[in-house]
Amino acid sequence: MNKDYILFLGFMLVLLATSVPLGKYLAKVYQLKPVVGDKIFTPLENALYKIMGVNQWEGMNWKQYSWHLIAFNVLGFLLLFVMQLVQAWLPLNLEHLGNVESWHLAFNTASSFMTNTNWQSYGGETTLSYFTQMAGLTVQNFVSAATGVAVAIALIRGLINRGTDNLGNFYVDLTRSVTRVFLPMCVVFALVLVACGVPQNLNAYPHVTTLEGVEQIIATGPVASQEAIKLLGTNGGGFFNANSAHPYENPTPFTNFLEMYSILIVSAALLTCYGEMCGSKKQGYAILASMSILFTLMFGICYWAESSGNNILAAYNLSGATAMEGKEVRFGIGSSTLFTTVTTAASCGAVNSWHDCLTGIGGLVPMLQMMLGEIVYGGTGAGFYGMLLYVFITVFIIGLMVGRTPEYLGKKVESREIVFTIVGLLIPSITVLGFSAAASVLDVGLSGISQPGPHGLSEVLYAYASGAGNNGSAFGGLGANCPWYNVTIGLAMLIGRFGVIVPVLAIAGSMSTKKITPASAGTFDTGSVLFALLLCGIILLVGALTFFPALALGPVVDHLFMLQGKVF
Repeated sequence: MNKDYILFLGFMLVLLATSVPLGKYLAKVYQLKPVVGDKIFTPLENALYKIMGVNQWEGMNWKQYSWHLIAFNVLGFLLLFVMQLVQAWLPLNLEHLGNVESWHLAFNTASSFMTNTNWQSYGGETTLSYFTQMAGLTVQNFVSAATGVAVAIALIRGLINRGTDNLGNFYVDLTRSVTRVFLPMCVVFALVLVACGVPQNLNAYPHVTTLEGVEQIIATGPVASQEAIKLLGTNGGGFFNANSAHPYENPTPFTNFLEMYSILIVSAALLTCYGEMCGSKKQGYAILASMSILFTLMFGICYWAESSGNNILAAYNLSGATAMEGKEVRFGIGSSTLFTTVTTAASCGAVNSWHDCLTGIGGLVPMLQMMLGEIVYGGTGAGFYGMLLYVFITVFIIGLMVGRTPEYLGKKVESREIVFTIVGLLIPSITVLGFSAAASVLDVGLSGISQPGPHGLSEVLYAYASGAGNNGSAFGGLGANCPWYNVTIGLAMLIGRFGVIVPVLAIAGSMSTKKITPASAGTFDTGSVLFALLLCGIILLVGALTFFPALALGPVVDHLFMLQGKVF
């Protein structure tokens, strides 16, 4: 157990320490200041702007930014959707895989990777060719992550602008995110993974004969390159069906640590970037402190639940850990629960254990993190702008308490901003609860549940929370590859992504035109420890009020049955 505590403390120290220099680099990138690599990246970016017909110096207001963002993503969705349906005739199909089996699976997968969700209702190594994996999925992994960062940067500009509606240029933010952030980091990370034993090739799957004399096909391929952006971009979709529990994706405890670190590093660094760009470092650190407090709380609960064991198995006088079902022995409970907390704190969805096998409370933690909007560090960009929605709610409540118009960074937060904030928070919540309710009473939804009772409800809640939160992980017991779940989860992903992005950009546009007023004696310090603690409280309160009834009927009841040594 002590080694698990050391693992957690070491992980947090490395993450927070390295997020500061990366955050300062990001601030220079998006403020168009000189950085290392300009001689390489600038000509490349200029060529891309010329091909796209983009004037890099032309700014956009929030409506233009939203329109171009949505149009770009719709185009990516259509390309990936069609690619899956014709992959049998495309190159690099060495296993002669057929076209994706149904339109609804293709729709689900295209929605998933375009929205940075990476929910997979299929087995990657048996369904998609190398070409589809690389030209389709990996490309979307880059641009979907870059889209999230672009929205976060546009929001920061909206908060710091003085009387202008210019939020920057979407295509410039997107391009610089790919060329100067994700691409260099992925090259380095992929090479490290290859050195640790992760495959990277374009060979056909080798056929071998086992000791029993049976032929076995060993899937390999361009794994390391997809693994790198899958994690750094908080995408999560695995080359293999077993995801990061597969030894070819995650071979050692060292790679396991690196993969957890890579999931959160860009999101954590964006808080330093925010402090640098707004000219007040403590603003970024206050939000980072709130995220870190919530993360520690969530990990502590998950680790306690899993290390406490399974009473049903303990009744057989088993010694040692009794909650190891679905976990890799080489990782154990500590690394498995930390990975679980990391991947659902971010909108990643990569897994190194089977979440369906978690204890009731252990499974509640990743579910709740997704339901809160995955703002505990969160996805690349998405975690930041999702957390800012809670910041606006917090300053609004503080303003009501002291009888002043709410202010943030010297700008008044008025009814227009609060309306958009409420919309951005309610849309994903309604999506999760609405689709879950329908799936729980309709035959098409009930037919996919493998286990009746509270655990079956947990499977459904988890699926829609994962979709609307753009996470992508699953309680694997749900039979989701059917028209009902493929279509509704696909819609949940689209609603959860753009139902938040558009209100956030509207807030950015509204705040951007406001003038900054000097702080007075009555101005609440949003960079203080007190504000960080209040922010944590508001987040937990909103989550409890919104989702507690559903969670009580699912994972909470599931855990109570386990404590009594019973199954439903």
